[in-house]
Amino acid sequence: MKKIICRIKGGLGNQLFCYAASRRLAVVNQADLAIDNVTGFARDYQYRRKYALHPFQIPVRLATPAERLEPFERYRRGAVKWISNKRPFAKRFYIEQEGLDFEKRLLTLKVRRTIYLDGYWQSEGYFKDIEEIIRKDLRIIPPTDSQNIRLADKIRYCLAVALHVRWFDAPGSAGIHNISSDYYQRSIDLMERKLESPHFFLFSDDPVAARAQLNLPSDRVTFISHNRGDENAYADMWLMTLCRHFIIANSTFSWWGAWLGGSQDKIVVCPATDYQEGSITSWNFTGLIPDDWIKI
Repeated sequence: MKKIICRIKGGLGNQLFCYAASRRLAVVNQADLAIDNVTGFARDYQYRRKYALHPFQIPVRLATPAERLEPFERYRRGAVKWISNKRPFAKRFYIEQEGLDFEKRLLTLKVRRTIYLDGYWQSEGYFKDIEEIIRKDLRIIPPTDSQNIRLADKIRYCLAVALHVRWFDAPGSAGIHNISSDYYQRSIDLMERKLESPHFFLFSDDPVAARAQLNLPSDRVTFISHNRGDENAYADMWLMTLCRHFIIANSTFSWWGAWLGGSQDKIVVCPATDYQEGSITSWNFTGLIPDDWIKI
């Protein structure tokens, strides 16, 4: 049987990229797809992330312990990768991402047996040709609490712009990973010029700091910060997808909010920050930004 074992890892946005690239490879090769929802998080001691794709309508089974290379997974995986890397790319059975730039060889890979796919694969180029399948799979099961339902109704009945402010470094610190307030202000000004009285829905892990940095119309802004914790991140993404236009951060979370949501004529503004080797917020590498998004 032709089979792909997709190793899921990272935060919610990265987990979606892992899935989408694997799903496309399985579809074009008519291969069985199984999700390893365990090993990619087993040694995440820094962020302690967990598998977070339960709220999506993904029609794919979870991998068995044997398919996850258990027991002694760490050592068996190392051996499998070492043997596989001795082969040309087209004949490898463990495909590990070698860099952040778009890897076009993945599109023509032929699955003949069991293949392990291990990477973030952060580009719509890995699944653009099955876009409708991906959009169907990644429909979010809506939260049922009254606060999210009220906000959803408010978003649907106004000219909603999702604005995502992500803090990688502490606000006001000398860190290099946060996008500048100038980017956000220029993006807000652009939306004000292109749209008639848009309403901004601000998503942030620190909305107080975001409010202090940005000049937003007080009567046309709603701050969203009630969906606390990784287990509720999907609810923020669901609300984000209901918006018509987007100002995203250097974050795969709001990348997916913008890609999955919006109107047919949606405006998506994204940072043009240059890629920095070794940065935790590597951004703007080849393939990451769709052609019709506006870079600032």
